Formats: sequence, C-alpha cells, structure tokens
Amino acid sequence: MTTYHFIGIKGTGMSALAHILHDSGEKVQGSDVEKRFFTQEALENKNIPIFPFSESNIKEGNTVIAGNAFSDDHVEIKEAKRLGLTFYRYHEFLGEWLKQYTSIAVTGAHGKTSTTGLLAHVLDETYPISYLIGDGTGKGHVDSEYFVFEACEYRRHFLRYEPDYAIMTNIDFDHPDYFTSVDDVFNAFQSMADQVKKGIIACGDDEQLQQIQAKVPVMYYGFSSTNDFQAQNVRETENGTEFDVFVRNTYYETFEIPMFGDHNILNALSVIAICHYEDMKAKDIKSIGTFQGVKRRFTEKKVGNQILIDDYAHHPKEITATIDSARKKYPDKSIVAVFQPHTFTRTKTFLQEFADSLSLADNVYLCDIFGSAREDSGKLTIHDLQELVDDSSVLDISHTDVLEKDADSVLIFMGAGDIQKFQESYEEQLANRNNVKLKKA
Repeated sequence: MTTYHFIGIKGTGMSALAHILHDSGEKVQGSDVEKRFFTQEALENKNIPIFPFSESNIKEGNTVIAGNAFSDDHVEIKEAKRLGLTFYRYHEFLGEWLKQYTSIAVTGAHGKTSTTGLLAHVLDETYPISYLIGDGTGKGHVDSEYFVFEACEYRRHFLRYEPDYAIMTNIDFDHPDYFTSVDDVFNAFQSMADQVKKGIIACGDDEQLQQIQAKVPVMYYGFSSTNDFQAQNVRETENGTEFDVFVRNTYYETFEIPMFGDHNILNALSVIAICHYEDMKAKDIKSIGTFQGVKRRFTEKKVGNQILIDDYAHHPKEITATIDSARKKYPDKSIVAVFQPHTFTRTKTFLQEFADSLSLADNVYLCDIFGSAREDSGKLTIHDLQELVDDSSVLDISHTDVLEKDADSVLIFMGAGDIQKFQESYEEQLANRNNVKLKKA
C-alpha cells in the first residue's frame, strides 16, 4: 500500500485533498513550513503526520503530490524525481481522482468556495459523498456517489479536470499576474466548458457566461425571466432570505437560506438547479436552509455592540457583495471596512475599482499590501489606495484598538492574505484591557 506524501499539506486545497484520501482509507502524510495555519488542527485531529520540509521525508514507495506553489527545485520534489517516484501536481492528481465518481466542478471568478460548500452540504444530507472545498475542508467516503470540488481558473489549472457537471458562477477579470484581459479569462472558461461531459449550470445574469458554447446542455439560473431557474419574490427574514424558485417560468418551490445578499441567492439557485437536474426531491434540497457557511466567508463574532466579520473578499466585486450582505443583515449599524489588498499586481490593476467598492462602507481602514513572492512591489504602496478613498486611515497592527471607537458597528476584515492577524490583534487588545469575551454572532 502506497503512502501519499503531500508537499505543502497545510495549503487549503492540499489539506482538503489529504482529508479525502485519508477518509477513503489511504495512508497519508505531508510536509510544510513550521508556521501554524488554520488548516492544521483538522489534520492533526486525524493523526495525519506533518513534517518540516526535508528530503528525508521522501521514501521509496511514496506517491508524491506537490502543491502548485512549489517549484521543481524544491528539495522534496527533487528527491522524489531522483528516486523515480510517482509524482503529481495537486491539480493533476485531483483530475485523476475524480474520475471514480459523478463529479461536479464548481468554478467562477467569485463565489466558488461558498457554492461548493453549499452544494456539498445539501448532497451530504442525502448521499454518501466526497467533497473538496477551497477553505481547506475535505471529506471522503468509501461509498461516495458524488464528488463535489472547487475548480480554480488560475493558470488554467481547471483544464486538468473533465467533470460530469460544472457550475459556473461568473466570469470576471482577476489574477492579472496571469490573465491579460477578461477575454483571456473567458477563453479559459470556454476551454473548461468543452471538457464537461454531461451538463453545465451557468449564471444567466452574467453577460460573459451567456456567450459560453458547449456540446452538453447548459441550464441557466438567475433573476431574469429568461433563465431556466429563476428567483422571484425575494424577501428578507429575521434569519436570512426567502425566495420563490420558478423552473422555466413554472413555480417550483419556496426556499430559505441563512444568508443575505443577491450573490448568496444566486449561489443557492445554482445548487437548486443541479440537484433538481439530478432528480433530488424538493424536501431534500431544502436542507440548503441549514447551511452553516464555510471558513472565512462572512464568519462572524460579537463583542459588545460590535460585530466582527472575517471575509476572504479580495476583488472589488467581492468587497461590494460583502458590504451589501452586511448592510442587509445589520441595517441599523454602520459598516466599517478593514481591507488588506492581496498582491501588488491585483492592487495596481484594480486601484480605482477598490476605492469605489470600499467607498460603500461608512468608514475605511487600510492594511499594508500582502505581496506575493512571485512579484515585484515596484513603487506601489497602500498610500496610493488611501489617496483614492476619502477619510480612510492606514491601520497599524500594534494600534488596532483604534477600531474600538467605531462603537455599535460592523467591522469587516477583508482580504486573502493574513488580514486575520489584524482581527486577532484587535480581539487580544480588547480582551486584555476590558476582559471581554467574544462569542459567535
């Protein structure tokens, strides 16, 4: 029996894949940097060994899976190749593994992780399934019928997959360090569509997705009456959002989700559409109402009269959607954005768009840009963004207690880097000074 060795096992996709193999009865271990990551605890709870990087971790008989962040000159990759071991990149192995199941890829510029989590939750209530979510969550089952997974478009990695179905949430220009334009992104998604074997669920309200050509049926969802699956009569409730679903203009069922904002309705519609297509009963699909969310997507805590929200939003459209959700859920509170830009290339490309989206908040704090090892910072600094956002401040991690003055507010900590350290610093300063206990909102 081979041992699967994961190089970079603490990465979100890698840790999720490690969980899947472990749960499926495989022997799993991995290596990574010694810094502690939020994915680590769940791996340790399953007694999955995690070692510091070293060529001595690589043994005869291993099957080696390397994270995409590591170059071929990494010490463990070089040793695996020297020994002639079976070697995969993350997306290569995933592309092979999913062939055992009815596979459903969830892709799009925004909303992938939330939609994957939502679909996995609904199917898991009815079937034995396996799933891989981009927040580091993964689950395997020896009797899995479905495999639900997040498929990332970055560097066209999702072209390694040939799924039975694909949910496409939207097409938008992002990852400017790789893609050259929205047309370049569209071409990547078109290539992905060509590889889907049974059907595509696409957001018909997205102008780019309306242009997708496919050899398989394409079912559209959205708010427009031209969609196959349409949301009507949206109403906000005390606990979330309720809406009626019409299938080809005929009333199907009423659903409630414990989230706010149009983007969450669209995510839910995509899940309802694929489940309906697979002949699930409406009463089973209604488990959508008990979804508890995924990590780092509108994750809430409460301290005094303040609500603290941790969110992965790192693109202008995601920031807009997150602020919109907060306003709808907390209409009587002011909204404070604490934002850390992710990569210099993205910040430079969308500088004005970031300023416009952040201006939707009542108050804005900016954190230094979280750069990538693959890029040069150039002359861009957080002050370039600050100049475009009226009355914004740059937040010093040693003085996050300034956020306390925003009493009775919703503080949204947004970013794809290490924005959590600013929230943690604030929580620690509050706890130390006021003996305040934090609780889930």
